Amino acid sequence: MNTLFSPLKLGALTVPNRIFMAPLTRCRAGGEHLPNALMAQYYAQRASAGLIIAEATMAIEGNSAFWKEPGIHSEAQVTGWKLVTDAVHTAGGRIFLQLWHGGRACHPLLNHGAQPVAPSAIAIADEVRTPEGKKPYTVPRELRDDELPGIVESFKKAAQNASAAGFDGIEIHGANGYLLDEFLRDGSNKRTGVYGGSIANRARLTLEVLEAVSAVWGSERVGLRISPLSSYNSMIDSDPAGLSSWLAARLNDYRLAYLHVIRGDVYRQQSGDVLTPIRQHYNGILIGNMGYSAEEAERDIAAGKVDAVAFGVSFLANPDLPARIKTGAPLNEPNPATFYTFDAEGYTDYPTLNPAPEH
Repeated sequence: MNTLFSPLKLGALTVPNRIFMAPLTRCRAGGEHLPNALMAQYYAQRASAGLIIAEATMAIEGNSAFWKEPGIHSEAQVTGWKLVTDAVHTAGGRIFLQLWHGGRACHPLLNHGAQPVAPSAIAIADEVRTPEGKKPYTVPRELRDDELPGIVESFKKAAQNASAAGFDGIEIHGANGYLLDEFLRDGSNKRTGVYGGSIANRARLTLEVLEAVSAVWGSERVGLRISPLSSYNSMIDSDPAGLSSWLAARLNDYRLAYLHVIRGDVYRQQSGDVLTPIRQHYNGILIGNMGYSAEEAERDIAAGKVDAVAFGVSFLANPDLPARIKTGAPLNEPNPATFYTFDAEGYTDYPTLNPAPEH
């Protein structure tokens, strides 16, 4: 596992290993979407990751898709996140915040009755958890072109708030069927005009957001996450490899910290290899995600297929995942029943190696 434990220069940051923590929605924020001390404990427990990418966080008020997810649009939320970043840094870690707009995955019952917005008026064919139980997703309102600069500006403000909260950088969430991904893929974007049709037009909003947040952070502290094959949230694209190749090449115009790619589709509605064309066209740091074992991660990094791997569920259940990989210790089994509950059970109570190995 020598390659997994080698340092990596990640834009303006150098990280000590290539075992990253993927962003994981856990629904532990308090009222008004406030980060709290329980979240600080959770992230600090996982500070041995090369990089922690914190969970999807509302850049704009009134766009909740998970009921109890955190935000970064108020001063109180900035203060709450400062608890988290201080705890992670005290534990020796590094942490980026994932900035996010839920798009059509939001629901009126989570947002004081407000209709969700999207590139096109197409609903997700599924149900969402609300305070009143599971409900069907609603048909979103199609955004007007003249509303999009305000969304870009709100991402910029969220980036400023993330800086004030003490993060080491930010990741823009362009994956998993949320607003930016909805614009990127032609299954959800049926617009005409400058934000629809061609790949260049569909990517316009994502690139405008990247430019806006890079003006705050410098692009070398900004990452982007994409999921060209994922069918989660009723997503599909007619040419995921073409979209991936175009976007990878275009992103070379930015000196991003990294490009983070969910390589497949957990629902197996679409299949294919998007990492290879992305690697061929993208000159920067590439992070792979989804279904990696430590052994495959080591092989793929050593072979140059990716530069680091983001682990999700295994980090959820194993706060000390790097130590377990290094020593060959068994992994804790995750408890899916507590993934989206609201307390410490299944969140901060997974055991670590005892005694902890010396570093």
